[in-house]
Amino acid sequence: MELYHPSVILISSFILDLVIGDPVYKYHPVRIIGRFINVMQKKLKNACPDNKLTGVCLTLLTILFSLSIYSALFLIFKRIHPVAGVLLNVFFIYSLMALRDLFRHCCPVIDALNKKDLENGRRSVGMIVGRNVNYLDEAGIVRAAIETLAENFVDGFLSPVFWYTAGCLAGIFMNINPVYSGVVLLILFKVLSTLDSMVGYKTAEFIETGWAGARLDDLMNFVPARLSLIVLFLGSVLSGLAPLSGLRVSLRDRLKHESPNSAHSESFVAGAIRARLGGPTRYREGVREKPWLGEEFPDPDTGDIRRVMKLIFFSSCLTISISSIILWILFRV
Repeated sequence: MELYHPSVILISSFILDLVIGDPVYKYHPVRIIGRFINVMQKKLKNACPDNKLTGVCLTLLTILFSLSIYSALFLIFKRIHPVAGVLLNVFFIYSLMALRDLFRHCCPVIDALNKKDLENGRRSVGMIVGRNVNYLDEAGIVRAAIETLAENFVDGFLSPVFWYTAGCLAGIFMNINPVYSGVVLLILFKVLSTLDSMVGYKTAEFIETGWAGARLDDLMNFVPARLSLIVLFLGSVLSGLAPLSGLRVSLRDRLKHESPNSAHSESFVAGAIRARLGGPTRYREGVREKPWLGEEFPDPDTGDIRRVMKLIFFSSCLTISISSIILWILFRV
């Protein structure tokens, strides 16, 4: 199979993420996007009194900035050498999926809880969740870790792979480089995801400014969130959990959250490990009365975090396998 084949580039990026993880450095693509959002949000806020219009302009400018930078780099690298263009695409895909780091951040939580060190457990889980962790008991820490694993499986992995695959397919019909169009849609998704995480909070400051990015992020996660039930079902079979229980709970509870997408993967995980998730959650702006997912089950324990990590790992491998097979079939024709 050719070096530049879309499936080879996807698999290579996945292996890099598993082996190396997401290194912390100044010029990481997501950090560049984040700095641009910070600067432009302040400038637009001062220039425009309409917060919703500010949010729309911020979203459009961030998309334009990010795609322009990638497109310019792709043209430059491709002119240097075709292999350089391939390596650039591997770099972007690898940088914009986050699986190993998700697991890496959960390990200190497990270690702290195994030592009955709730203070370090709260501190560790506070690195990966947006809620107020100061009052969490052991069950609350475990729920927070499991919920972020389940939600970020979609946001941080399944959606990026889905949009890369969809972009490659679009490239066929648009008669352009399929990997280029795949990375464009992947970057578009990541821009909206970053906007949602930075200005999408429902606070007095961001409720209008973050509206555009948050709604578009919901739209781009809509299909992947629902596809996650299929992938997680297969992953739970391979990881020895309870796939039928996961499916039953997800079909019942997947629309209970205010977000149209987040409860899909979380409710499946709750059923698969037979432990309740969700419930009242304290955020920076106060307590949010979230419904319970799998409320008939007891609270999860520390061992459930590792069981969910195993589930997410198998489900991620299946996601890459399915996407690679689709791309291999499409680009053989």
